[in-house]
Amino acid sequence: MEKLFSVPLKGGISTDVYSLSLSELPAKFSDYGRSVLFVADSNSACYLPPSCESLVLPPGESEKRWESVDRILSRAAGAGMARDSVFIAVGGGVILDMTAFAASVYMRGARVVLVPTTLLSSVDATLGGKTGIDYAGAKNFVGTFYPAEDVLIASETLSTLSEREFRCGLGEVVKHAFLSQDRTLHDFLLSEREAVLRRDKAALDEMIRLSLEVKIWYITRDPEEKKGIRSALNFGHTFGHALESCSSYSVSHGEGVAWGMVRAFRAGVNLGITPSEYADECIGLIRSFGFDTESSIKDEEFPVFCEAIAKDKKKKSGSVRFVLLEGQGRPVLMPLAEDEIKKALR
Repeated sequence: MEKLFSVPLKGGISTDVYSLSLSELPAKFSDYGRSVLFVADSNSACYLPPSCESLVLPPGESEKRWESVDRILSRAAGAGMARDSVFIAVGGGVILDMTAFAASVYMRGARVVLVPTTLLSSVDATLGGKTGIDYAGAKNFVGTFYPAEDVLIASETLSTLSEREFRCGLGEVVKHAFLSQDRTLHDFLLSEREAVLRRDKAALDEMIRLSLEVKIWYITRDPEEKKGIRSALNFGHTFGHALESCSSYSVSHGEGVAWGMVRAFRAGVNLGITPSEYADECIGLIRSFGFDTESSIKDEEFPVFCEAIAKDKKKKSGSVRFVLLEGQGRPVLMPLAEDEIKKALR
């Protein structure tokens, strides 16, 4: 087991991030004592220790709702858990976000540990303290900032993912490559693409570490997303979340983000903000990992797409701000007029 980072976050709280093997998980779980509730879905329940207090939920984005949180809280209350008890979430982003949200409101805040089992949750949902559920047709519309005590990453779990689920996580990794203050992750993805796609463990461990370093750079400078710095991590998300919503979530998060980044690059080029050569290079990297970058929104679908954008929670003074890039690691937040959105979609 290796401690990768200790990340200072909201209110002086820090999250410790560990890389470990599956065989080391049971011993680490025992460190949290006996008052523990494990929460997983049916895809990740195989990683739970035997004879533990647990709740196994159905998988999928459709389960990210109040009813699921209520089930977690009810099980915790029924088990007699206290504020110093530990909620341990084992699974993908849906399970991690919901369990952390439940922990944040249980007795006004219980302990929470996150064990990501997907690439997306390893590089995105684990760090930063964002928790939440979908509500009123919008992703993560209700939630809190509540950092995990520990994050336990066992990259062996990634070998079980479907190609689509694995690629979903790559969308966030590629996003971090563009937001990084240097080209280390970008160049790593170019040189180690084949090793990453065949899921070589050493390549995955290094990719996850580099990706988390980028996220840490942003979240430690803006722990509660109040300065506009951390908002840069939403690059591609405003377009992407709207696509996910309009597709009734048949488009995965990573696919939506990859598609949304292409739209953001095109909007930036159209407005003279993003150099066209840089945009072409970045779009090429997105395509090299097998993402669909060309799907378009039909004219008759555009009003519904704009409605989904209007629900985006990253508003300021009533306007939705899109993240565009002036170049490597140089994000800028700005609203886009409807005609600019439509042009980027084409």
